[in-house]
Amino acid sequence: MNNRSVVALAILLCLTSVVLCAQVTNDPIQIHRASGPITIDAQLSEEAWKDASRIDKWYETNPGDNIEPKAKSIGWLAYDDHFLYAAFQFDDPQPSKISASFNDHDRISGNVDDYAGVILDTRNDRKTGVLLLTTARGVQYDAISDDSTGEDSAPDYFWDSAARITSTGWILEMRVPFSSLRYDDPNPAEWGIMLYRNMPRDRRYQMFANRIPRGNNCFICTRNPLIGLQGLPAGGHLVAAPYVSAREVGTARNEPGDDFVNRPVGGDAGLDLKWTPNADTAIDGTINPDFSQVESDVAVISTNERFAIFFDEKRPFFLEGIDLMKTPIQAVYTRTITAPRWGARSTGRFGGNIYTALIAQDRGGGSVILPTPEGSGFADQNHSSYVAIGRVRRPFGKRASFMSFLVSARENEGGAHNRVFGPDFEWRPTAHDTITGQLLFSDTVTPNEPELAEEWDGRSLKSHAFDLWWQHSTEKHDLFVQHRDFGDDFRADNGFVPQVGFRLDYAEAGRTYRPKGFFSRIRAYTFAEYDSKQDGSLLYRGFSSGVGMDGKFRSFTRLRYAYENVRSGDDVFLQHRLFYTIQFGVNNVLTQVSLDGWVGQGVDFANNRLGNGASFSLTGSLRPNPHLEFGLTNSFRWLNVHDDRLFTSQVERVRATYTFNSRMFIRTIVQNERTNRDRNLYTFDVSQHSGSLATQLLLAYKLNWQTVMYVGYGGLREVVGSEGDLEPSERQFFAKVSYAFQR
Repeated sequence: MNNRSVVALAILLCLTSVVLCAQVTNDPIQIHRASGPITIDAQLSEEAWKDASRIDKWYETNPGDNIEPKAKSIGWLAYDDHFLYAAFQFDDPQPSKISASFNDHDRISGNVDDYAGVILDTRNDRKTGVLLLTTARGVQYDAISDDSTGEDSAPDYFWDSAARITSTGWILEMRVPFSSLRYDDPNPAEWGIMLYRNMPRDRRYQMFANRIPRGNNCFICTRNPLIGLQGLPAGGHLVAAPYVSAREVGTARNEPGDDFVNRPVGGDAGLDLKWTPNADTAIDGTINPDFSQVESDVAVISTNERFAIFFDEKRPFFLEGIDLMKTPIQAVYTRTITAPRWGARSTGRFGGNIYTALIAQDRGGGSVILPTPEGSGFADQNHSSYVAIGRVRRPFGKRASFMSFLVSARENEGGAHNRVFGPDFEWRPTAHDTITGQLLFSDTVTPNEPELAEEWDGRSLKSHAFDLWWQHSTEKHDLFVQHRDFGDDFRADNGFVPQVGFRLDYAEAGRTYRPKGFFSRIRAYTFAEYDSKQDGSLLYRGFSSGVGMDGKFRSFTRLRYAYENVRSGDDVFLQHRLFYTIQFGVNNVLTQVSLDGWVGQGVDFANNRLGNGASFSLTGSLRPNPHLEFGLTNSFRWLNVHDDRLFTSQVERVRATYTFNSRMFIRTIVQNERTNRDRNLYTFDVSQHSGSLATQLLLAYKLNWQTVMYVGYGGLREVVGSEGDLEPSERQFFAKVSYAFQR
């Protein structure tokens, strides 16, 4: 860490020497034991609901500022020895405009669907919450919300809900097992709870049973205290989910277009376990996990991109406590564990500290990121390894501040290793200021495989990574300042760090206006960024100004002009670009349209020169009826040099899902990727055409996220020859059955 880092820290500490603001306080909600049995059927006919805690004071927090909502909402809460119950009655001035379709779990959108539910702060840390939401058609959405890292819908929980549309609005009823939640004390003095309703009409209306001040630097901290819970289960819950699967794979004999050679049908089996020895600890284990049901990633255009592209984790085993794995420097990225043979993890609390720890054996396969200051490469991970990751976090103060420490290690066969460790913190000295920092050290011995990568010759690499930022936000103004410093030899093989050997300074300021009329929010902003190598030579310098606007038709528009100096090799190029984003909803059939991209100058990094080009991505969601949904994506990028087209890259994707009911759906995906190049404009030999056409068909029956039956097909065609023909190269059929036994 150099003098610039120390100066940056000193400046941020000085900037936060301001008068402390009062903490947000909302009225407590007293909950009582249910006076009788409750059936989850969206009827609210049980006598127990008459005696339940009633919440009828709600606030519109968007677009209004904690004002009286335009539609009436009532909530009820109760509990018994095993479950937390919630019920809602939502009036609607235009019930015919209630928007919700049948869909798969977690497939909901805030700009499209009417949904509602609860957000639970069961650890009472005012920082993290479990979101349990259901649409008016009964589609469930669950997620973790963390005031530091945002919302993540990857985790899934066991819980029940039922919804029903009525002549005056809709009704929702929920039952949440305490065994699905993590809490410190069976007799808690306090939890936190937020009751939430989302209602998209001409705008997206959001309503809560608690006030959420604008410009506040936390979300979960505004929740209502929930008091009155007593005698909750102390733990001992066990879920065992064995699976069996079968797969037949066929590949072209020698090259795409040849006859298929079918391998013998192969069978497999494995087991997922979850045990909660007490209410605050979860222990997960997996043996030979199978991820054949995981949906394929949405393709993105990688042509002329210098750095590796991030994709979200979707595999169930890695999702418990996923919020604890997220830090300012992404030193943990569980998709680097490509093919685990087995794995185990524990997540819980001890002595006021929250922790998660994971170990696994990885068979190998996939790729390892090789980062540099100007781009990242890849090397084949053709060796097995053992992975260990752990993080402990200790809260302090009254505004969800914390300190934590991360340890990550990968021990490869043959003696190579990568070990990363260091502290991080988040401090909220006021309700408007947040300071976050992380310092990591890495110790690496590379594999002795120089045929795979130049640096893989058994060398030793040691370095650091440092990130520090300060954010100040009020109702009208916001300011963000950041400094990063990554050494040349820093490596995080269990993480996603595609760039090292650089220093970054960034500052952004914005001003928010809330007019009356078509636009309900307008934010004008400007930012500057300066990146350099460790020797001080320029990597990037940019100045940009723009405006973002929320408006009618659930629209969002952002326009930004950028003036940038970009290094490529030994040269620095000046480029001008206009970036744009336009999103809006039309009606309940064409529910959402989004267009984003840029137009202007672009550096041809492959040939080290400046060109002109454009990039755009058009996405849409089409719902002809409540059971059928089409997701459409069309991305396009091109670059011209010397007034001739250097390349054209495109991606088209169609995702069609027919959902029969809350348990059964059929889904098909067709995804086409193609790049066409003018070989005469390249300074080295390239293929004129490349790309693929992938198809996926899946029939699913799901009682819950671990009791499932899948039958599917996948096919792949690849571009071959000078004409760019698509020829079949691979196909597979698979089936899987998994059942969750609970005790």
